[in-house]
Amino acid sequence: MSFPDLRVFLDHLRRDRDLVEVTVPVERAQEVAEIHRRVVAAGGPALVFRNVANADFPLVTNLFGTGRRAELAFGERPQRLIRRLVELLETALPPTPAKLWGARDVIGEVPRIGLRRGGRGPVTDVVTDEVRLDRLPALTTWPDDGGPFITLPLVFTEHPDGRGHNLGMYRMQVYDAASTGMHWQIGKGGGFHYHVAEQRGDALPVTVFLGGPPALILSAIAPLPENVPELMLASLIAGERLRLVDGVGPHPLVAGAEFALMGTVAPGTRRPEGPFGDHYGYYSLQHDYPVFEVQRMARRHDAIFPATVVGKPRQEDFFIGDLLQELLSPLFPVVMPAVEQLWSYGETGYHSLSAAVVKQRYAREAMASAFRILGEGQLSLTKFLLVTDQPVDLKDFRATLEHVLARTNPETDLYVFSNLSMDTLDYTGPAVNLGSKGVWLGLGDPVRDLPGEFSASELPRGICDVRVFCRGCLVVGGPSSSDDPTAAARIAAHDAFADWPLVVLT
Repeated sequence: MSFPDLRVFLDHLRRDRDLVEVTVPVERAQEVAEIHRRVVAAGGPALVFRNVANADFPLVTNLFGTGRRAELAFGERPQRLIRRLVELLETALPPTPAKLWGARDVIGEVPRIGLRRGGRGPVTDVVTDEVRLDRLPALTTWPDDGGPFITLPLVFTEHPDGRGHNLGMYRMQVYDAASTGMHWQIGKGGGFHYHVAEQRGDALPVTVFLGGPPALILSAIAPLPENVPELMLASLIAGERLRLVDGVGPHPLVAGAEFALMGTVAPGTRRPEGPFGDHYGYYSLQHDYPVFEVQRMARRHDAIFPATVVGKPRQEDFFIGDLLQELLSPLFPVVMPAVEQLWSYGETGYHSLSAAVVKQRYAREAMASAFRILGEGQLSLTKFLLVTDQPVDLKDFRATLEHVLARTNPETDLYVFSNLSMDTLDYTGPAVNLGSKGVWLGLGDPVRDLPGEFSASELPRGICDVRVFCRGCLVVGGPSSSDDPTAAARIAAHDAFADWPLVVLT
């Protein structure tokens, strides 16, 4: 089922009794976020807050906070279509009349994919140059956040040379009535466009959509290659042409959006942004980021402001991230032919840990595939990559880790690379955007039997707790390396730990 805009989706949830309207007054500083987190933890419904203090618009959160709602919002059709397209790449080339006839189901979808331009749409019900961002119900979600943030913005930019567009999702701290931060961290398409404009001394036109078709939100988050148009992916997911409105601002507007913020990001201008409680489960700190100056706002008459809340997984973004992986997974072997499967773990924030099943047709070919993964778009921000050439269910992390541990020789199969670019939100390196990456191979047949139970008559000094995470892996409670730099060596030398290939000290 396709949802052309947020309203149709909310109506469907209302009929399914999967949406609750909150009419009592609520504060947008922390109170809404705490309600949201408790409802997500309970697997509860989407929430519409009708009475947000000091705001002129209602607020909707938890749109995709269960696996069922995420699947409902985006449907099974796009996944079936992508799998079918991949099949045709393998079977329908070179084309013949018989092969084309066999592909008529996919060919029939082509006219439904694209953009449809028109003069007006619901988003242009109200167009004003009197911008009041401070009256939007932007949320302060954690106690030490630097202020209110727009957390579901769909940020549209175009390459200054006209070489395509980008639709991305980057948090926006609301500074005042007409300006926000623009959190263009490394590896993001909008940031690439801004870099080109800034090098020329030019301001970059930016349009931010809030709401619209659920497919648009999924497309903005999708880790597409740099020159793949997100608007076309949104059309493919929705199963219909995406309606756009011309002539209102520097870019076409998504007709079904709730809000459109139009403005520019000036070259050479930075302002402190953050802190912000992020999806890794800790605060990203305050740093200088570009500033978005909003000159015009368009909206529906009865606009609803969409938001989400991030934090230690699992939160709402977890369900979107896993669904995206399911959607795009058939494409990985097309883009990277030696990579058969790939999965990133939402429990770690996705970029921190991934695993892959690859082809090993000659010695150490697996490392070539690992480098290929670490060089591909947003996958290049992966911090640690497990690699095997044998079948395993990558979605089951414990099974995957056991699979690698049974086959690995750490002396030859564990690689650590230092002084590389790192996800902006990762603070384990020596500076922002810098750090190390790891690749751990577990290839071929098992080389050891993994222990599954731990016993010791006496633990090393300072060790207070030992637990089995999975076969072959222990989690050990003890002092920090700064307080006791020899603790790890004592564990490694202790006979009780000798058969365990991986011991994690916490």
